[in-house]
Amino acid sequence: MTYAIQELVIRDVTPVDTDEITDLVAEAMRDGPVARWLHTDPEVRRREAPHYFSIFVEHATRHGEVYATADAESGRLSGVALWFPLTSLIPPPVDYERRLKEAAGDAFDRACQLDLAIEEHHPLEPHHYLAFLAVRPAEQNRGVGSALLDRHHARLDHAGIPAYLEANDPRNRDLYLRHGYQVRSVIQLPDGPPLWTMWRAPMAG
Repeated sequence: MTYAIQELVIRDVTPVDTDEITDLVAEAMRDGPVARWLHTDPEVRRREAPHYFSIFVEHATRHGEVYATADAESGRLSGVALWFPLTSLIPPPVDYERRLKEAAGDAFDRACQLDLAIEEHHPLEPHHYLAFLAVRPAEQNRGVGSALLDRHHARLDHAGIPAYLEANDPRNRDLYLRHGYQVRSVIQLPDGPPLWTMWRAPMAG
């Protein structure tokens, strides 16, 4: 099923798109504040980011909900949102610790610190969790992220389900504020950047 939004198309994604989604997420996220905290060397980030993000992309295609924006003419993916419906129990990624060690390399300890900090702040009440919202750098500031958010928020509002995420830089935080999220707390990574935990209550139609 496709959903036309201006010059973009939003569609549900099946597992066959895993590699393309992983490449998109890695391209969008590898130079962000948390990625730079994990690996200071840009070449290491470029090499290792796909291995790291593939863990979560594959997990989302199995147990979550994945939406992507694509150019209506070329079909090339421009943005992707990875949601996990935490209204029921979801298992952890398969063989997570081993894969994380292989993907993170020298940053494994920091990756574990990140996971622990996120877990400690994660709410217990039922909600949908936005694990990643990624837009290709060349496609940013075109409304791609907002279109993806609106797509899923409409479903959540209709069902009366809240949403939760962590914003990793002020620009992303401000985008989410405009979409109805409120800051719950701030996670300060050791010698690293802050993460803003954010909650969105369902909105009445």
